[in-house]
Amino acid sequence: MFTDGIAEQSIERRFAQDLDAAEEVCVYAKLPKGFHIPTPVGNYSPDWAIAFYEGTVKHIFFVAETKGTMETLQLKPIEQAKIRCARKLFNELSTSKVRYHDVDSYQHLLDVMKTI
Repeated sequence: MFTDGIAEQSIERRFAQDLDAAEEVCVYAKLPKGFHIPTPVGNYSPDWAIAFYEGTVKHIFFVAETKGTMETLQLKPIEQAKIRCARKLFNELSTSKVRYHDVDSYQHLLDVMKTI
């Protein structure tokens, strides 16, 4: 199963390596566990905050959640609920320059950015 700690660390390590290598990324941060937003189903901690160089992508700032799989059957119901709540909150707060999405790779992030 992809949601175990070792698999998640591997996914996050690969995501960070891809962010390091990406020319369009200005700066990024792995958000600390202490950073959280309240949701009706418990506190939610997104994984990443990413800033891109202006003009290289549609959205300058991005908050991302990385999971080893985006298949809902692979995620615990509470994780699914927290991600749904976070998506709703961030998308209500989003502007043309700030977006949130759950992704499983840097390429997936780029693909998502093209569609929103």
